[in-house]
Amino acid sequence: MQEEKEAIVEAGLASSPWQQLDDTGTRVDGENQHCHVLCNPLYTAYSTTPRKDRMTVIDVLRNHRERIFRLNEEAYELLRQSGVSPGVIEGVRQLPREQDWTEEQFQQRWSEHLPDLGQGARDRIREAAAIAAYHAETEHPVVRLLVCDDAKQFKRVTEELALCWVHDGRHYRTLEPWVGLHRQLLDGFREKYWDYYRELRAYPRAPTPERAGELRQQFEALFSTVTGYEALDERIAKSREDQESLLQVLEHPEIPLHNNAAELAVRLRVRKRVVSYGPRSARGAKAWDTMETVLGTAKKLGVNFFHYLRDRFSGAPQMSSLAELIREKAKILDLGLSWPNRASPPIY
Repeated sequence: MQEEKEAIVEAGLASSPWQQLDDTGTRVDGENQHCHVLCNPLYTAYSTTPRKDRMTVIDVLRNHRERIFRLNEEAYELLRQSGVSPGVIEGVRQLPREQDWTEEQFQQRWSEHLPDLGQGARDRIREAAAIAAYHAETEHPVVRLLVCDDAKQFKRVTEELALCWVHDGRHYRTLEPWVGLHRQLLDGFREKYWDYYRELRAYPRAPTPERAGELRQQFEALFSTVTGYEALDERIAKSREDQESLLQVLEHPEIPLHNNAAELAVRLRVRKRVVSYGPRSARGAKAWDTMETVLGTAKKLGVNFFHYLRDRFSGAPQMSSLAELIREKAKILDLGLSWPNRASPPIY
């Protein structure tokens, strides 16, 4: 069934240029690890890993293929954005460009060429080269946009990032004003916040450049509000800083405004974790991931989970595979309608 899971993920990644991602804790043989949930309207995939850093996010989006690294102009720009010193970047530029390395090859080359690098610079170089290699792939689907929360490990991995409005809205719920006036100001702003959100939800039903322009102006007006309640004003300013990521729906009307699908899928792992505490080995964690992937995907495709398992274990399967069903339905739904070059590999 592990091959079945890998085929589901590959078909799911190819079915749309955008994906949703979330994670939750999972204990494996008593050790804290992380379960990542990757999904779109056609599938749901689970993946348990020891870490949840940016390198792991890239692993999840690449369906856990062997890591590759590449140095090119994109990698150098990522290093500049990460605050790596010009001297180190110049040293990295002396390494061969536009070729893929395995992790062992890449570490050996920079260790020989830049032996005195600190751990922080090494991590930034690895991340930049891994992202550049991922974006340059031609034989596998590359995610163009990620719908997620504002955790730092999701940033820079994809060309575009769409932040979850529900997650952003939760930050306003954490404010606890003691003064009555501040409570009124908070309640009043939250009411306007969700009124605007409802207008955004209506936009995909009739998307036009004119309406998109109006909604951008409304966003700027709403999140330029100054109330005099300092904590609220700081929170409003943070939302305004995320304008581009919060308004991705105006460019891509087919994407959701929230990450509820991934968060709801996380609950399946949470319920199993509560009952079973956690797998006792890496092999057990893989079994959890595989069965939950098949279950979550079968539900989305309208396939009876138990009938499907019986068919797969029968030795002479008659039912279409879930991966085949994903590919068939992807042709009908066209989840990448707003990406004009979606048919050109590697980006779908």
